[in-house]
Amino acid sequence: MKYQSRGQQAIKAWEDFVSIPLEVLLQQHINTSAESSVLDLFHDVAANVPAYQAFLADRGINPDAVQSFADFQKLPAIAKENYISRYPLTDLCRNGQLDGCDMIAASSGSTGKPTFWPRFFTDELQIATRFEQIFHDSFAADNKRTLAVICFTLGTWVGGMFTTNCCRYLASKGYPITVITPGNNKDEILRVIQELGGNFQQVVLLGYPPFLKDVIDTGISRGVDWQRYQMKFVMAGEVFSEEWRSLVGERVGSQNPCYDFASLYGTADAGVLGNETPLSICIRRFLAQNPTAAKALFGESRLPTLVQYDPVSRFFEVQNGQLWFSGNNGIPLIRYNILDTGGIIPYNDMLQFLADWGFNQLENLTSQTPDSPRGIHQLPFVYVFGRSNFTVSYFGANIYPENVTVGLEQPVIKDWVTGKFVLQVKEDADKNRFLSVVVELAPGVEGSEDKRQAITTSILNQLLRLNSEFANYVPKEYQTPQVMLTPTGDREYFPIGVKHRYTRQ
Repeated sequence: MKYQSRGQQAIKAWEDFVSIPLEVLLQQHINTSAESSVLDLFHDVAANVPAYQAFLADRGINPDAVQSFADFQKLPAIAKENYISRYPLTDLCRNGQLDGCDMIAASSGSTGKPTFWPRFFTDELQIATRFEQIFHDSFAADNKRTLAVICFTLGTWVGGMFTTNCCRYLASKGYPITVITPGNNKDEILRVIQELGGNFQQVVLLGYPPFLKDVIDTGISRGVDWQRYQMKFVMAGEVFSEEWRSLVGERVGSQNPCYDFASLYGTADAGVLGNETPLSICIRRFLAQNPTAAKALFGESRLPTLVQYDPVSRFFEVQNGQLWFSGNNGIPLIRYNILDTGGIIPYNDMLQFLADWGFNQLENLTSQTPDSPRGIHQLPFVYVFGRSNFTVSYFGANIYPENVTVGLEQPVIKDWVTGKFVLQVKEDADKNRFLSVVVELAPGVEGSEDKRQAITTSILNQLLRLNSEFANYVPKEYQTPQVMLTPTGDREYFPIGVKHRYTRQ
């Protein structure tokens, strides 16, 4: 009987997914009270998830007393430490049963010990709507033959299999999408694009930003004519600059970055939490050109990931600069602190802010597309800086890797370097502090004093432009970074096969 009801649940969710057009679904959610929805989710989880029942009982909380959204806001946050790691995996699932899920992904935490995240088919369908927003609104894949090339790592890690499934669900809904899964095998990716890409009107690469850039650059060195394939990109996992987007777009012949790229704010814990839209990209590109406006909006001298989200699917709150979210999943999460720093901006507040700065985003988007622009939904925005422990402090100024990245993405310099660097504050023999940047040269590029000087100047110019703390706190004679150039794969700073860290303390 239990399995029959699970089957009925799957059929109902599937029928809704394939029959309700994206526009209709998003409008339904915009018209739904997100606060009522998250309160309903809380009561469902409190009644059916043993771990959450124990979590509330340990703190003397009676779920029946939580009747209003104000009551909900007094609930303690859950996190990996006090919740996920503390209870058995089965108890974190509904009814204490792991077999209510049909797929398990793994994520490696900072300790290196993997955390397991079960999910069911219906959990994937609600995330598939985020992919539908991208493929429909950004790529117009409802009427273009599209090859989706999955470049995320395959296996137990969440990106590859989850993304593959979501793209296939879109194909089942009627989108002319064909999926292929080379994973992060660069030679295989280039082979499938060259052998199959010509059969499609566009090719979408889905993967981590630095890896996708490496695929494009390797393709260029091997004579791949990227313009022929009308390339599009879906990315996740890292904050990148608008200069990066422009650079990659330029290398593949992209004419319209707002419609050729989309980044996901995703996590193993709960799938995709939000996604870039043509509107959010258009806004972010304006802010990249106007650092003063960006600082006024975000409160920091670095550009975060900026996405829109559906609060009925993933409900965000901000506490002390940290993002908490609630959402249904194989492991349902209530006020979950993912340890990301950021904030939320209601749709109308964002439009008012842009108007105050004299920017008309609709006019800007309309000028970029011959048809009426897709992807304008009155959904709130969430911005994400990610973990705050990757900054270095120099004369009291917080310096972010993102500031240095932009310096390496300027014309000419971008051709000399891979984009990897190590930022740290060091002391000389007299114990004077200085800012050190070790930069990895691109394969086949030899270092020279002229290159080192040009890179130094470019990094300094962008630090002064983008980071007002740096410009105002750091004495002039200490502002110029000391740049060292190393060949590709330097064993001390850029060992091959090891996850790169951009800062050292």
